[in-house]
Amino acid sequence: MKFYPLLLCLLGATSLFAQQPYYNDVDLSLTGQELYLELQQKISIASSTYNYGDVRDDVKITDENPSNPNDVLLVYGYNDGDGNCLTDRSRDKDDFGGLSCEYNREHVFARSNAEPPMGDADNGTTGIAADPHNVRPADQAMNGLKGNKRFASGSGNAGDVGSGNWYPGDEWKGDVARMMMYMYTRYGDRCLPSLQGVGSTQGSTDMLLIFLQWNVDDPVSDFEDQRNPHLENVYGNRNPFIDNPYLATLIWGGPTAEDRWGLAATEDFNAWELVLSPNPASDFVQIQSERPIENFVLYNAVGQALWYSQTDEVNYSFDVSGFSNGIYFIEYTSEGQKQVERLVIE
Repeated sequence: MKFYPLLLCLLGATSLFAQQPYYNDVDLSLTGQELYLELQQKISIASSTYNYGDVRDDVKITDENPSNPNDVLLVYGYNDGDGNCLTDRSRDKDDFGGLSCEYNREHVFARSNAEPPMGDADNGTTGIAADPHNVRPADQAMNGLKGNKRFASGSGNAGDVGSGNWYPGDEWKGDVARMMMYMYTRYGDRCLPSLQGVGSTQGSTDMLLIFLQWNVDDPVSDFEDQRNPHLENVYGNRNPFIDNPYLATLIWGGPTAEDRWGLAATEDFNAWELVLSPNPASDFVQIQSERPIENFVLYNAVGQALWYSQTDEVNYSFDVSGFSNGIYFIEYTSEGQKQVERLVIE
């Protein structure tokens, strides 16, 4: 999983946000799959009594309109002045329900698109369907229009694009991207980005390039920032990609996102060229490296080390026929640096 983040040389004063204490025990020197697994462990919640009814109450705080504390902002909404409830950007906090001109709870990663599906949700539901990082207020009719359509490229206001896909709107696409990144990091392959979006993936990763681009094009707003402090308190975790969108760049590569903690100024991302072939593989895999590999470790998809090898070669082959089919990760060490590549065995 290699990438070459652009190191920015910033002229003049740069205002950076302080890193939240929540991440003090996270090794932010990691990159790629290692950082993904580190954040996955950090945001995991072993068990929780938090339920879908709690979400109904908490959106009045997390999604409060910064311009009017009596209202919530409605995801996908864009116009409060056209007399059409469907397009409303805001709504009185008390207008919750399923009737015309009321708002309800939108699962941005659609419940039916997860594998397995999240199932129905009522006020007593706990678990993935009650995860408040994936729920936003939406006009009930707009929510119905979006349904379980997958996100796709577009411009302007929210609505249908392409063949049965959905564009969330210019104001909301960054929010959506960071929610998809959270869901994939927290729930792994159950919430693969490709299950809720369309388009090409970034390099050898499973992240969609469109979400990485939206993460750059639509930076975190003050409105989006107000979610994490409350949800850390009532739910127990934060969305890391709101706190620092650049974490997505460190994990998946792609276009360089806003770095709110100044990580790019302090880290050395001198990646080197590595090629695995064939990939997918069923027997022998050939590694070609532009510099000698000191050692490498093969991990399974849940981070268990399965095989370790020492070498000082730029070309190396190894037999994977004894491993079960699935996704694996190989961590290489060279000149004191580490790099991770994904390997599919089939």
